[in-house]
Amino acid sequence: MLGLIGPNGAGKSSLLKIIAGIVEPSAGELLVNGHALRRLPGLERARSIAYLAQAGTAHWPITVARVVALGRLPHLGSWRNASAEDLRVIEAALRRTDLLELSERPFPTLSGGEKARVLLARALAVEPNTLLADEPVAALDLSHQLEVMDLLRQHCNEGGAVLVVLHDLRLAAHYCDRLHLLYQGRTLATGTPASVINDANLAQAYGVSIRRAGGSLADAFALTWSKIGHSAP
Repeated sequence: MLGLIGPNGAGKSSLLKIIAGIVEPSAGELLVNGHALRRLPGLERARSIAYLAQAGTAHWPITVARVVALGRLPHLGSWRNASAEDLRVIEAALRRTDLLELSERPFPTLSGGEKARVLLARALAVEPNTLLADEPVAALDLSHQLEVMDLLRQHCNEGGAVLVVLHDLRLAAHYCDRLHLLYQGRTLATGTPASVINDANLAQAYGVSIRRAGGSLADAFALTWSKIGHSAP
């Protein structure tokens, strides 16, 4: 799991959209498994890369189950009905995101956190090699934040790749194998969480200092920070 971190406006979401093929890069070429992304057939791209946007909605009363089922469209082809395997994948995605009881609810009636979980379930239903997630825990309570991050971690453990934009450095340090710190549209640091989350990098990118319990990142949730010149809470 690769985490993209950095202050607002650093370019995290823009980078994710370029990788998803939504935005064209201003220069250079994006390669996916050694192949230029712009040359990949749309169906192949849709099957291999799932993009979970910051916010998504539907203005018509489509049910939760139907929203999740949209993740199977790249596998259905033209005019083919969902197979037993497609239905199994949809149900599994609903179960993994704790949404089975909400499956017949109209999507627009859900809370922000519930909608975020539905959109994650849709992305999981794609069964992608690579999952791009832009602030997937932003609207969630603490319990569901951890559940979502566990699901992303599980996707990696099963052989997939996850590129996730996170603002919570504790979650980033705890779950990500590597971090990519962006600042003013450029890479400030990249590497393991322990090598990226340090005083110098965070002072430059965020204008904050950090304090570690025990002096290390062994317990990522013990990180605290404060604005330069102010005491930590």
